[in-house]
Amino acid sequence: MKKDILIAGVGGQGILSLAYVLDNSAVDAGFCFKQTEVHGMAQRGGGVVSHVRLSDRKIYSDMIPTGTADIILSIEPLEALRYLDYLIPGGLIISNSQPFINIPEYPEMDQLEASIKSYNSILFDATKLAKEAGTIYAENMVLLGALSHYISIDTEIMKKWVKNLFAPKGEKIVNMNLKAFDAGLDVVQKWQTH
Repeated sequence: MKKDILIAGVGGQGILSLAYVLDNSAVDAGFCFKQTEVHGMAQRGGGVVSHVRLSDRKIYSDMIPTGTADIILSIEPLEALRYLDYLIPGGLIISNSQPFINIPEYPEMDQLEASIKSYNSILFDATKLAKEAGTIYAENMVLLGALSHYISIDTEIMKKWVKNLFAPKGEKIVNMNLKAFDAGLDVVQKWQTH
């Protein structure tokens, strides 16, 4: 098994938290992993990207070469399009459909959605699902739940690391993030049956 996953979004959307769960879950499941430091403006509103590489064999570089990412996981739709040159032909885009408008000339949503849907993609309202789970700040966990369907790591291992990450914030926060994770996984399972 080998998965190269490019995680994109803007500062403040929890890319580091998402990568933490993914990385620790990979190690717990017996896989090798490499992750780049987060590139971009790590302050609220600036573009951020992280390369996460998982494999059952040794990984020599933490950077995903252009044209080889299996999955782009994006917490914001425009950021998904920013990194298309990394996506392998036939690769998958999993993206939140709700924008984080952080630039004056933000494209029209119709154009963004059409562009993303022209690829192998799952585009859905992760923001709504996060709110339903109890907090808008769980968009990242919704998307992580969706991603979990496409990687060879048991979801219970991933949930263990979600719990570990949020445990210092209390049981209520843990439960909201677990609910968000399950909501993302549910979206993909329903999408697969259509």
